[in-house]
Amino acid sequence: VQLVESGGGLVQPGGSLRLSCAASGFTFSRYDMSWYRQAPGNERELVAHVSTTGGIPYYDYSVKGRFTISRDNAKNTVYLQMNSLKPEDTAVYYCKASDGIQFQYWGQGTRVTVSS
Repeated sequence: VQLVESGGGLVQPGGSLRLSCAASGFTFSRYDMSWYRQAPGNERELVAHVSTTGGIPYYDYSVKGRFTISRDNAKNTVYLQMNSLKPEDTAVYYCKASDGIQFQYWGQGTRVTVSS
């Protein structure tokens, strides 16, 4: 099982980034997918979540209207489009796969730094 995040980097406030998480080793379409983030000194927090069916996603209030989560089951990939980035969005971003019953898998994280 592997989840590999990519797309992080340094961006100025107001800018955009698109994170990707490529999955392998399990049946991607049967797993809910989430993006979490962890800033220095803080606990890991849920940012966005999309179900197996790609129904109405969940967003934390701090990113609602700025971030968009999507999944492509044909490519075994989940994305996080991040617009209007703020310095407080600076964190390591992780994707998580969960079958809602027993199994959950984490990626290694990708760092996002929002700074001028």
